[in-house]
Amino acid sequence: MENKRLVMCTSTGCIEYAPERYHNLFFKDKEYLEGLDLDPVDLYKQMENTKEVKDNLPHTDMPTYDEMRAHFDKAISNGYNEVICISLSSGLGGTYNFIKLVAKEYEDKLKITVIDARVTCFIEGYMAIKAKELVDKGVPTETIVKEIEWIKAHNEFIGLDEKLDYLIYNGRLKGGKAYMGKLINIVPVLHFEKGGTLVPLFNAVGSKKAMKKTCELLKNEVIKDRKPEDYLLMHVYTGSSTVEKLKVIEKEYGIEMTHEDVIMSPVSGIHNGPWLAGYLYIPVRREDEPLE
Repeated sequence: MENKRLVMCTSTGCIEYAPERYHNLFFKDKEYLEGLDLDPVDLYKQMENTKEVKDNLPHTDMPTYDEMRAHFDKAISNGYNEVICISLSSGLGGTYNFIKLVAKEYEDKLKITVIDARVTCFIEGYMAIKAKELVDKGVPTETIVKEIEWIKAHNEFIGLDEKLDYLIYNGRLKGGKAYMGKLINIVPVLHFEKGGTLVPLFNAVGSKKAMKKTCELLKNEVIKDRKPEDYLLMHVYTGSSTVEKLKVIEKEYGIEMTHEDVIMSPVSGIHNGPWLAGYLYIPVRREDEPLE
């Protein structure tokens, strides 16, 4: 019997908002809500123009039990006997563990491999794209998992929040840190540690200093001497105002993108607010770099 494999990805992977060339891999049946029902550009503009942030916080929900089962049931009805699912980082909520729990019910019907991306945004989506490309080439699932683990070990997400309003009112910044941050214009620079949690690398006073330090770190600690053809580098952002400022600063450091910008999925972005901007760095594994 043919081993027919389906690749799935949580909507936080931003494939809906990535370049059109990726869409044919996943969206032939248009089965996603976020990309159809929600325009991130309009949402972030609304958030940026909201005067009373505390009283107008948007909220997100995990998929329901029935929704998750419906995806697996449809995979079976479409003749798939295996699913590879890339999930939003377990460090950002319960989605990964929830998918694993539902998948257990299908052990006798469908082989389901759930991978914790340990990150969000288009790095997560790229893992799904890579998995789909390898599935189409007939690469064994075990090898595909190793390729995804290699990406997980070597990618970088680094960005900054120019304003703290949404971080404070969402409860991610509390107490004295929140008060002092607003008082002296502290701008946190964030990245994903390998456990999958978004953590501050450092704080800077003022967005310009934060952007300069971000560019220094990107060039000297992330890219180093790797050649542009051996990595994907792109802007990630919520609202457009902060990323446009960052583009001006990066020119001073000779930093050039190798991939189009990708707006952050609202499911992830609303927790940080409309003033997040930064970089996604995804190395492309060379032949001389071992998989394990």
